[in-house]
Amino acid sequence: MNLEKRTILSQPSWVLQSETVEVCLTQLGGMMAPATFYRNGRNPIQPYYISPWQDEDLLPGDPVLVPLRGDFFCMPFGADNAYRGESYEVHGEPATESWEAVAYDKSDGLVGFEARMQTTGRSGTVTKRLFLRDDENVVYTQHELAGYSGKMTLGHHATLEPAGDEGGMLIATSPFQLGITRANPPYYNQEGEYAALADAVTFGKLSKVPTVWKGEPYTDCSRFPARQGYCDILAVYAKQPVSSKATKSRTRVSTGSIKPTWTAATFPKRGYLWFALKDARTLPATVFWMENCGRHAAPWSGRNCCIGLEDVCGYLAEGLTPSAKKNPVSEQGIPTTVSLSSRKPYKVNYIQGVVTVPRGFDRVKQAAFSRGEVRFVSESGKTAVAAVRWSFLFDGDLR
Repeated sequence: MNLEKRTILSQPSWVLQSETVEVCLTQLGGMMAPATFYRNGRNPIQPYYISPWQDEDLLPGDPVLVPLRGDFFCMPFGADNAYRGESYEVHGEPATESWEAVAYDKSDGLVGFEARMQTTGRSGTVTKRLFLRDDENVVYTQHELAGYSGKMTLGHHATLEPAGDEGGMLIATSPFQLGITRANPPYYNQEGEYAALADAVTFGKLSKVPTVWKGEPYTDCSRFPARQGYCDILAVYAKQPVSSKATKSRTRVSTGSIKPTWTAATFPKRGYLWFALKDARTLPATVFWMENCGRHAAPWSGRNCCIGLEDVCGYLAEGLTPSAKKNPVSEQGIPTTVSLSSRKPYKVNYIQGVVTVPRGFDRVKQAAFSRGEVRFVSESGKTAVAAVRWSFLFDGDLR
């Protein structure tokens, strides 16, 4: 396999390159960063976060923190994962154990990479596939789950490095049917972690989320960095494009009748936006992990600023056990687990990318999908067009 491998910030990593994108993927945890878009341009873009304790002599308590960076696949997603005799680390084996590279190909303008993992918490095989196309600033990801049965939480944990200025990142999502804040656990405040958002409340706008402060009852969670000294979690659940019955079965539909759900983060001063596209029937939630120097135990040590925009199926970031039970989200008819069957592999397709934006482009207002592209329109009326084969979300095909 003629694939470059480097040690990057303490972690042995595979390096994939197209004409436009370079992706570094850690062997431990399969974490994607650094990733460089427009890599041969005048101003290459690296949007993803890498934890500040890399190359330091620290032993983080949770294994997921050891290589922590960029985007990675979680199964189960979240923290409370003692489920029916099973026990998992936070975010599961795909995010904490080592992957084995099994295939690599670079031909006809398409780069393809495949890695595999046998899991033991629940027996089965996860196959990770990454694809790059020479004419696009996009990373296509597919995770195929084979041999598994039962309920599971899963998803992607895309984590971005914010702009240095307060509120310098402007965030928007597709329309959502439910927004909800985390029920903050009892260790908050007691172990040096602080929350600014009100406990387990619903909201209808990212720009108006309830807080714990009487003097400032609402805050704008569509801007980041914000609320320095606090770490908060919320989730928005996309409007489902099909019935709940079809959601469970993932009935095949034509790409003309259903479009992706999206998340976009604009960096006006840096001149670009990062975006993620998904099938909301598979990944109904976008969990916001807003970490702005709000954790003071090691290895965080009050120095960590990043934001996770995490497309998942789960009840916030609570884990498999709370997600498999009746919870405030599932009571609204929104799935918080997927149902796996050993008779049929389950595929999770996902797209992330970057596009440069014109001067004056601010928060994304809407996204329009046509063949081979997505057109983002900002609140200021400016437009940015990204070349992307978004139909991959529904058919897994890039040829």
